[in-house]
Amino acid sequence: MDDKVIQLDRNHDSYDPRYDPVVDRGPGRNRDYAPTYWIATAGEPPRDDGPVTADMDVDVAVIGSGYTGLSCAIHLAKEHGIKATVLEANRVAWGCSTRNGGQAQFSAGRLTRSGWIARWGIDVARRMHAEMLDGFDLFRGLIREIDCDPQDGGHLYLAHKTKMMPALEAESKLLNEMFDYKTRILSREEVHRDYVRDEEAAGAMLEPDGIAIHAGKLAYGYLKMARALGAKVHPGSPVAGWTTRDGVHYLSTPGGTVRARAVALATAAYTPPGMHPLTRHRLMPILSNSIVTRKLTDAEREACNFQTKMVLTDTRTLRFYYRQMPDGRFQIGSRSAITGADAENLRHLQLLLDGLGRKFPALKGIDIDYSWWGWVDVSHDMMPRIFQPDPKQTIYYALGYGGNGVMYSAQAGRRMAQLVAGKGGALDLPIFSSELPGHGVLTPFRRLGQRAMYRWYTLKDEML
Repeated sequence: MDDKVIQLDRNHDSYDPRYDPVVDRGPGRNRDYAPTYWIATAGEPPRDDGPVTADMDVDVAVIGSGYTGLSCAIHLAKEHGIKATVLEANRVAWGCSTRNGGQAQFSAGRLTRSGWIARWGIDVARRMHAEMLDGFDLFRGLIREIDCDPQDGGHLYLAHKTKMMPALEAESKLLNEMFDYKTRILSREEVHRDYVRDEEAAGAMLEPDGIAIHAGKLAYGYLKMARALGAKVHPGSPVAGWTTRDGVHYLSTPGGTVRARAVALATAAYTPPGMHPLTRHRLMPILSNSIVTRKLTDAEREACNFQTKMVLTDTRTLRFYYRQMPDGRFQIGSRSAITGADAENLRHLQLLLDGLGRKFPALKGIDIDYSWWGWVDVSHDMMPRIFQPDPKQTIYYALGYGGNGVMYSAQAGRRMAQLVAGKGGALDLPIFSSELPGHGVLTPFRRLGQRAMYRWYTLKDEML
């Protein structure tokens, strides 16, 4: 394979708000966390195993210490008796896992159930649905052992315009009748009376599964669980070079070379362009912004009629995701800049503030205590893959959740552990049996199309 070494900035350990995985050679080394609400309120980080300081031989190297990588390490130990070594370029769970919205939904990727049927047919769609059920059960079981402020109760999918209600009604009918998954359509009056007074909401579909969690506490819990099972977790250890000889992978880190018999990739949108040819141009990283307000007053909560702390999203293509936090704050997120260089532009923050004000006029102008952004690993066909892309190489990846990875990353890590352990024979769904689609060298140029599509989506969401 290509012996080219990724050049990393090894002298810079501060948070880089302009980091861009499409154009930057690597995410850095031992950089600070993004200034998220989750990191500020998660408490003291648990112990890890420190950076790699010498050459070592391991059975399995997991690259990436987010939810997926740590779940893979947990399940390699729990279910297969394999103690993995996790390599992280920066701090533990530095990427998506501490920058998301903390919403665990009954989904993976960005396609609806009707989209699954259109792509694969009803039989495969039903088996995919069963996989999601199994994944949610796994996730629920894990968070029973982790103090991550879970807020159970389901997911409210809110129509941001009246014209969106027929599509919601059709999807609800399909879920109820074809998947025996009991959703319910709510009127605007029911939403406002029983859940929340979102002034944009024309109605909603209520799904029974949805859990809000504290993203940082979940990551810390996974870290403690993985290490208790015997996994080693090494932050500050970016993989700066990768060669394979005689079936052994030589992963070069600043502190030493890790020789591994198998490698599991769990780097999501923060996958460096030169990490490995099997992952190059397989993802389209998309920025998402998030803010958390100061604590709401009793009058503000009453004006918004917050009767729920469940997971909320709306039907925009460039959707908003939002909820009331356990400590009385309000969190909302949506899309952001196209490039890292533009991420600090205040107009992206203003989009969130404008959306917050439209939905909840009583919160217009409220003080914002936390503001951050992070990259989302969107695959080119909107669905994740947990896969061994080359049967001749002991390399595996779990990537491409498209913003719906909080729940399914636990199951994806477990499934990747099965593949690594040679127990993946029964995993015959499309997300396990095909590689991430690629667009070759066109991926960086897709941002030109992304700009045009964002304009179209905004027009369609807001004006048409």
